[in-house]
Amino acid sequence: MIRSMTAFGRARETVGGKDITVEIKSVNNRFFDCSVKLPRAFSFLEERIKPHLQSASVSRGKVDVFITIDVVNSPDVEIALDEGYANAYIKALRALGDRFGLKDDLSIMTVAQNRDLFIVQKSEEDTEKDWADLRVVLDAAIARFLAARTREGENIRRDLSDKIEAIRQNVDRIETLSLADTASYRDKLEAKLREMLADNRIVFDENRILTECAIFADRIAIDEELVRLRSHFDGFADILASEEPVGRRLDFLVQELNRETNTIGSKCQNSDIARLVVDIKCEIEKIREQIQNIE
Repeated sequence: MIRSMTAFGRARETVGGKDITVEIKSVNNRFFDCSVKLPRAFSFLEERIKPHLQSASVSRGKVDVFITIDVVNSPDVEIALDEGYANAYIKALRALGDRFGLKDDLSIMTVAQNRDLFIVQKSEEDTEKDWADLRVVLDAAIARFLAARTREGENIRRDLSDKIEAIRQNVDRIETLSLADTASYRDKLEAKLREMLADNRIVFDENRILTECAIFADRIAIDEELVRLRSHFDGFADILASEEPVGRRLDFLVQELNRETNTIGSKCQNSDIARLVVDIKCEIEKIREQIQNIE
């Protein structure tokens, strides 16, 4: 299954007396890099979120998780003031007013709008309940996030398949041109050798001429490269059908496609083949750029 690394998922629900909103977005990254933003009162839940995402098969991408939790109804909660944070916060607000000449309208209600000033005292049992409540909304957001990755991944899969098919057709054209080109090259080389030997009145060995012509013609033959390219096409199709993350495997295979194509380009003696090689390399570069989006 092809999944894009670029996606977004959002869920909101009231669970256990808390209004919870979870937003997950991701962009391309070589590895799994997860950043979580939570209200300070629930920061203890952060260490659970990253492994939970990984257990849901999120394996690559720069993933940002934004979570807001508003307590709607929780009469048994004990709340304490974070005095150190409150002192620093009020001091910063007053410095802001002095620096920019702002009116000092600090009051309990305006300061209290910063919910990070308060510490929610929780028992272990409450902690587990908070995680269970959050997980309900988190799982809903993850499901939408993965669905978005899958939808975009299917678009990428179709695009990659079309590009590989275009390359395959050009490889077929190269093979046809190469067969004629190799035979023509051998005949021209043989005629040139015979002409040179005759001009210099050198007695030549017929078998030796034929052997040398065959050796030189073999140097421009691209049969092996064409066979390996077709093998890579089959491997590409197998990887696209895989249920596992395939981005790194496809990246490696694209390098192999490029290597064989470069070899064909260095051997070819035909301008038509050279043009087809350029077309193939352009498609390979498009594929390489596209697979950077794949998980």
